[in-house]
Amino acid sequence: MRRELDVILDDVIDRHKRNRVENEYGGGRRLGNSEFGSEDLVDVFLRVQEKGQLEFPIDNDNIKAVLYDIFTAGTETSSSTIDWTMVELLRHPQVMTKTQAEVRQALKGNSVEQTNMVYSMKYLKLVIKETMRLHPPVPIVLRACKEEQVINGYTIPLGKKVLVNIWAMHRDPRYWKDPEKFKSERFENQSLDFVDGDCHFLPFGAGKRMCPGITFGLATVEFALSQLLYNFDWKLPEDVRGEDLDMTENVGLTVVRKHNLFVDVTPYN
Repeated sequence: MRRELDVILDDVIDRHKRNRVENEYGGGRRLGNSEFGSEDLVDVFLRVQEKGQLEFPIDNDNIKAVLYDIFTAGTETSSSTIDWTMVELLRHPQVMTKTQAEVRQALKGNSVEQTNMVYSMKYLKLVIKETMRLHPPVPIVLRACKEEQVINGYTIPLGKKVLVNIWAMHRDPRYWKDPEKFKSERFENQSLDFVDGDCHFLPFGAGKRMCPGITFGLATVEFALSQLLYNFDWKLPEDVRGEDLDMTENVGLTVVRKHNLFVDVTPYN
């Protein structure tokens, strides 16, 4: 797998090198790419590489290492979000039915790769938000104090590391009505989003240090769930009820299910 990815990344870098062009940008000149459009991260690395703008030289292996981190860092968080979303849908059949109806209506006669189709799946986005509220991909984030602060009588010195409990904030009854219940509609009339939302909803962190892969991660989750919900019908085994599903968590850097999920799956149409 690693060797296959290495070949793919080599090809990406080579194609960027072959198709680099200069474009007008803000009254000046800026490198772009005739195949990939405006200057992207790979173009930036190639420009730095050519001009020797760093104290140490970077080669293609360095560029591939960064790209590998970008594409793989969110694998576990994305997969756990997909897993938790499917569990919550199976526990709430009415939500499953409504979500599948929206997905199948949006994708009927269309390709799931069409971005505008994903944008139209508003209820799916509500379901994903509510899943991330109850099951944040990263339950605790680490921050350092930029200045001394006093919180509830406790003095936190400058530079002190602080653990922020995202999981607890997402279930705090002061901010959420019925916090332990899965209610995707709670986001329907709220302006909360992943970037500009209030500080009681932080599945990707907040501020300058929030997750840089938010767009890529969300696209991965939405694409995967769209495929799963469009192409298959899902139900629990006959002897299992949704309310009886074991929701025990394995908590580490990410929150994943402790036990495997067993379901009956049949192809749609």
